Formats: sequence, structure tokens, C-alpha cells
Amino acid sequence: MNKPANLELIKAVRLHKSFGPISVLNGIDLTIKAGEVHAILGENGAGKSTLVKLLSGFEHLSSGSISVQPMNSEDPNDLLKRAVWDQRTAEAQKVILIHQELNLIDELTVAENMFLGVERLTQFSLFGLRFLDRASMDEIASKYLGVLKIGISPSDKVGDLSVAEKQLVEIAKALSKNPRVLILDEPTAVLTEQESRVLFARIEELKSDGVAIIFISHKLEEIVALADCVTIIRDGDQVGCFNVSELSKDDMAKLMVGRELSKLFPSIPEPLSKAEFAMSVSSLEIDGKDPVSFALKRGEILGFAGLVGSGRSALMETLVGLRKAKRRVVFINGSEVFISNFAEARANDISYLTKDRKGRGLFLEKTVAFNFSLFALKQFSHWLLDSATELKALVKALNLFDIRVKDLKAGVNKLSGGNQQKLLIAKMLETAPQIIIFDEPTRGIDIGTKSQIYRLLAELTQKGCAIIIVSSDMNEVIGLSHRVAVMRDGQLTGMLEGKDINDVEIMRYAVGLKKQ
Repeated sequence: MNKPANLELIKAVRLHKSFGPISVLNGIDLTIKAGEVHAILGENGAGKSTLVKLLSGFEHLSSGSISVQPMNSEDPNDLLKRAVWDQRTAEAQKVILIHQELNLIDELTVAENMFLGVERLTQFSLFGLRFLDRASMDEIASKYLGVLKIGISPSDKVGDLSVAEKQLVEIAKALSKNPRVLILDEPTAVLTEQESRVLFARIEELKSDGVAIIFISHKLEEIVALADCVTIIRDGDQVGCFNVSELSKDDMAKLMVGRELSKLFPSIPEPLSKAEFAMSVSSLEIDGKDPVSFALKRGEILGFAGLVGSGRSALMETLVGLRKAKRRVVFINGSEVFISNFAEARANDISYLTKDRKGRGLFLEKTVAFNFSLFALKQFSHWLLDSATELKALVKALNLFDIRVKDLKAGVNKLSGGNQQKLLIAKMLETAPQIIIFDEPTRGIDIGTKSQIYRLLAELTQKGCAIIIVSSDMNEVIGLSHRVAVMRDGQLTGMLEGKDINDVEIMRYAVGLKKQ
């Protein structure tokens, strides 16, 4: 593309967006320039995703204007105010959005998803009919998958891919459209560090080619490493636009939340040396690997670390009966229990927070109340649902977990990612479980919400709850855990305590350099 640096490609003035009587964005100004990475930062629910949906035409403005540099012009005076700005117009102007939510069809192949709606056809026809040019689509798809160093084939079914691989397919699909403005909404939330590094290298190449990048991330270190400038939004209002070089990560956090953040990881007392074991697990086998055994004390947080694919989530899903196990021996409070399905896990006071809140944790089209009450129907009903008791418990939970809901009758899909996560946690804790497994509890949420969740975990340990945390965030595992179990290839390779809990030691076990 090679547009001159600093050429304004999009100029947004006083953007307002309301859904009915609810105002979501209040007069946002934004200038997007060629060859620049422009970050958008704010807490969950601040309006970031709504803003980029306006810029990409997926949502319509309530008021304000969007002006765009014509495709073949390099004259800064040519910015044209668009009377119509919808998804089709935006894509025609090469403004491409990679959504936070995946928009792929599992039943189709990778190439079919990448060319959905813009399929390539063969030159020849039969009885006036032309056919899909699969060879051409596979060749182009393979090229862009290769750019991101993805080890999958264009002919692979999307339904067989991991969440991280699906995210990379979304990115490859966007790159295949040759964007001049590429909008990435939380692109690394499900990626490994290595996958993120490959993506960042590609972003730098696009930047050098004059492509403008709009980048949303809750990871402040990513913004510092990648962005030239950052627009910070708080509760739908624009705090300001800043040069990233002029702000520290602490400055960004303060501007984002509008308050001083206390120490991110709260002080969590060690469980008493004589504390009872809430749970002990032995002979738990997954995928034919060596049996895994561990124990968990009351008031303890046991972290599970390891590289993506190490088997941490599979282990937890097997433990709570979501996957079949060849053998599992579980003792709760000293008594052996038999868990063959998730209902039996819950009956034994074990609760599990899935890492896939959209696919398995919440019914996105259903209301907040429906989702909240699902696990606790017995508490709210005696033959019939007691709506007053349900509402009282819901309002209490919304206040306790600071879940920001503007309309109780709206679907959960209208909530921000952070508020969805807090609702999922509130739903899980409403039945007062004593053993709680959190799988990626803070993935894709902002630093303010993370701090709230961390304080909640500390409070739960003080009440005697036993907690397991599975996290790809090394700092999170180190900052919260009393002990850390490290997994590799479906097996437990190390159990660390005290001063041995550090990133270097964890990585040695994770990559197989050490094994207990």
C-alpha cells in the first residue's frame, strides 16, 4: 500500500452511540493515520468494542461523522465525510475489523471460511454454471496462513481447530483482504506468547507498508511495545489521546479506571500447616498418559501452569466429569466420591469455571437472570420459581461483584466481556461451593476487573474455600498461588512451593528441562 506516513485515513468527530435510552459512547474524536498503530484502551464496558464497530460499519452512528480518505488519493485535503457508513461501505474502503468474538462456521473448511461471501469461481463453465475454484482459494489461504506461521491446512475443518487456531484463521482472513485500516479487537486473548510474537512481527510489517492499525488490548505491555498513540475511554467518555512514549503502564491504568489501583495481587495468607485436605486426587488419567495425583488444602490456591496444549484444561474437565476418564480416584473431606458427570461434581461441592464463557459458560441470547439462576434453581423454587427471591439474590450479586447491567431484560451478549466473566463467577458461587476450579479466570479482561477478581479469590480462601487456578498468565499464577503444579504433555512434571515459584523454574518444568 505504501501510503505516506501521517496521512489521515479516517477522521471521526463527536461520535455518539445509544441503544434506546442507554448512552454507550459520548462524543468520541479519533484520527487514524497511515503507518500508525493506534491503541484503544479502557475497562470492560467502557465502549471500546462499540467504537470499533462504528468505525467498521457494523453499528450505525446515533450522531457524529466519519470521514475517509479516498482509496487512490494521497491528498490530505481529500477526506470525504461519509453520508452512508455501513459494513459494506467500510470493507469497500478496505477498513477491516477482526472481531473479539469468533465469526467462523465450524462445518466449513479454513479456506471456505476465509472466502465466505467472496468465493472464487473457475473460468470455465458447464451449461452456464461456474464452479468453486478450490485450488485458487486453497493457494491464497495457504499464503496468508503461512505469513502467520500457522501449522494447519486450508482444507482442515474449522470445527477441528483449537480456539487459538480459529483466532489466527480470523486474522489470516482479514489479511487476505489487503486492508488499509486493520482493526484488531483483543487479538491475543487466546494466543500463546509465540503466536502473539508472530502476529506482532506482521503488524510491524503492515505498519511499514503504510497500513493503519487500530489495536484493542487489555495487556498494557502489548500497547507499550506496539502502539504509537493510545485513546483512553472511561464509561463511554474520552479521557484523551496520548503518545504512548509519554505514559507509563501505571499512568495508563490510572487514566483507564479513574482511580489509584492498589497492589494488583492481594496478600493471601498461607493455609494453616494443619489445614484439612479438601480434596485429594490420584490415578487420574487423561488421553492414556501417566496418572496424575495431587492434593488441595482448605484455604489454599493451587496454580496449574504449563504451555498451551499441556493438558491443564483437559485434566480439570476430566476431574469434574466433563470428559471420560479411564480411572479417577477422588477423596473429598477424606471420603471417596465417584464423579462420572458434572452434576455429580457439583453435588460434591466442586464448581468449575470454564475458560470458554461464550461457548459453554453462558447462554448469550438469554437474560442476566436466566443465566445467574441456572445453577441455583433449587434455591429459588418450591415447585414454582419464586421470582422475588431470585431477583433479590440477583441484585445482591450484581452489587457484590460490581456487574454493570443497564437492562436486566437484555441478553447477556449485550454485556462487556468483563461483566460476562463476573456474571459467570457470580453464577458459579451462588451455590456456595467449597472446592472451586477457575480455568483462565481473567482472560481478555481489563486490569481493574482483574484486581476485583483477585480480591475475591483472597476472600474465598479466608472463608476456607479450596481453589485451583489454571492460567496462561505466568504473573497471575505466580502472584496468587501458594503452590504451583506444572504440566507438560498431559503429565504433572513439577510441584513448586515458596521461593521456587518463579517464571524461570516454571518454564524449566514446562519445556521438559526438569521433571520431579
